[in-house]
Amino acid sequence: MKNNKTKKTIQHVLMALFSMIMIYPLAWMVSSSLKESSQVFVDAYSLIPEELHFENYIVGWQGFAGITFGKFFINSTIISVVATVGSIASSTIIAYGFARIKFAGKRIWFVCMMATMMLPFEMVMIPQYIMFNKFGWIDTYLPLILPTFFGIPFFIFLIMQFIRTIPRELDEAAKIDGCNSFDIFIRVIVPLVVPAMMTSAIFSFYWRWDDFMGPLIYLSTPEKYPVSLALKLFSDPNSVTNWGAMFAMSTLSILPIFIIFFIFQRYIVEGISSSGMKA
Repeated sequence: MKNNKTKKTIQHVLMALFSMIMIYPLAWMVSSSLKESSQVFVDAYSLIPEELHFENYIVGWQGFAGITFGKFFINSTIISVVATVGSIASSTIIAYGFARIKFAGKRIWFVCMMATMMLPFEMVMIPQYIMFNKFGWIDTYLPLILPTFFGIPFFIFLIMQFIRTIPRELDEAAKIDGCNSFDIFIRVIVPLVVPAMMTSAIFSFYWRWDDFMGPLIYLSTPEKYPVSLALKLFSDPNSVTNWGAMFAMSTLSILPIFIIFFIFQRYIVEGISSSGMKA
């Protein structure tokens, strides 16, 4: 009994330490957003500001050259929402095809799809840029949104694993009732894979909202910048950086992700555990 208590105490202490390590960067950012710009790195060791400077949020929200951060938030929302809808809809259809439909070369196509998960973005970055440049898509949202409508391999695999847990007897029963493959997908499969779809949607929204490299490569007009790229404008080597305003907008930029995560977090556990992705 005494050994069990000691073991639990050590576990709790370790969990508390790891939690502090994980939370510290976030707490430091929020604290810095309330400090005077010149004091952010002078007393960087302190998480408690000497004076609270809420005006950092007002100054930061004003943005640059008449473009407020509201515009950047709208741009990020458009990119993230449309790309998420496209990636989830297309990935669910493709996952259903791999899980339930028989077609020639199914295993080869599946291996090819899985192989694309191994490719780092740096390898496809230049060929994609050349291709999108020839299409005339540079400085538009198309390179950031349209590819998601052709499926995301990770989401396809996750949803496909979830579909495989659904008994095929439901498909057979639907066929007896006169449903074709499309009807089975819409009326039987989609309602049952909602947890996996929601899990994929949360990850997709987070990845698109946080994406910096894609907008940096394809967008050149500041009015089209998302929040992730607009934050870079605070760091101008030709002028004094307003660190307080930059950390204030950085703090606001993570709020949508927190809200979505806390609303739909139960779907993450349910979706991952039910699709066999755990461990």
